[in-house]
Amino acid sequence: MTEKRIHWYKIAEQIADIDWQTNNMAITDVEGKKITLIFRNGELSACTHKCPHAGGVLALGFVDALNNIVCPLHKYRFSVDNGRNTSGEGYYLKVYKVEKRMDGIYVGMEENGTNERIK
Repeated sequence: MTEKRIHWYKIAEQIADIDWQTNNMAITDVEGKKITLIFRNGELSACTHKCPHAGGVLALGFVDALNNIVCPLHKYRFSVDNGRNTSGEGYYLKVYKVEKRMDGIYVGMEENGTNERIK
């Protein structure tokens, strides 16, 4: 089995530079791909922009007490840690690694087998 390669993209100089909504979520663009950023309890998380069920914009939802992002359309819940659907419908949410480094905030995306970045 081959090791997954991660390409890191700088998205901001610091957390305060991100355009956070009142629900502590933001939508950002990484190499032409929209993703949702989450800032909760001092930690950063990232996932896809839309719910895999019906395409609800996840940044319009909220994060519950169990650290699940809740879709605003049908209230499907997904762990922001691993993308697992916790409300039982069987969907999976793509999550991304986020790192705060000395020179900025980075999101990590897997590269595909042809060394092209995931779009």
